Amino acid sequence: MSTYPRTFSHIGISVPDVEKAAQFYSEVMGWYHIMEPTVITEESNTPIGQMCIDVFGAGWGSFKIAHMSTGDKIGVEMFEFKNNETPTEFEYWKTSTFHFCVQDPDIEGLVKKIVEHGGKQRMPIREYYPGEKPYKMCYVEDPFGLIFEVYSHSYELTYSQGAY
Repeated sequence: MSTYPRTFSHIGISVPDVEKAAQFYSEVMGWYHIMEPTVITEESNTPIGQMCIDVFGAGWGSFKIAHMSTGDKIGVEMFEFKNNETPTEFEYWKTSTFHFCVQDPDIEGLVKKIVEHGGKQRMPIREYYPGEKPYKMCYVEDPFGLIFEVYSHSYELTYSQGAY
C-alpha cells in the first residue's frame, strides 16, 4: 500500500461576526463567496443538521456559517456561534490549529492592507535567508483576533534545499 500526499480541502474558522469576517476576507484577500452567511439550526431532519449534532453534540441551538474560497480553490468555512469568545491571549502552546498561512508576492502591500482594514501586524516582515533568497514572512491578526501568517513565496520554495 503506497502513501500519497493528500490535497488540502478547507479550513474552518470561528469568528464573532460572520458577515464582517466574510467582508474582511473578501476585501483584503479577494476570497469569493461560495455560500453567503446562512443560519444552521439544531435538528436531525436534514443531513447538515444531523452532521452538526454529530460534531457539536446536543444543545448548540443554531449558528451562522459562510463558505468562501481562495484563489487556489481552498475552502474557508466561517462559523459564528452564539456563545463565541475571543481569546484574550495568544495561547500558542495549546494543542489546536496554530495558524494558517496565505501567500502574496507583495507581502508588504498585503500586510499594509490587513492593518488598514482593522487587523494587526504582529511582527516586522522578516526574511528567511537575508542576502541569499527573497523569501519573506510576517505574522498578522485579523480584526477578530485570528492569527495567521503571510509568505512571499510558496511553502515548498521556502523550505526546500537549493530552491531559487
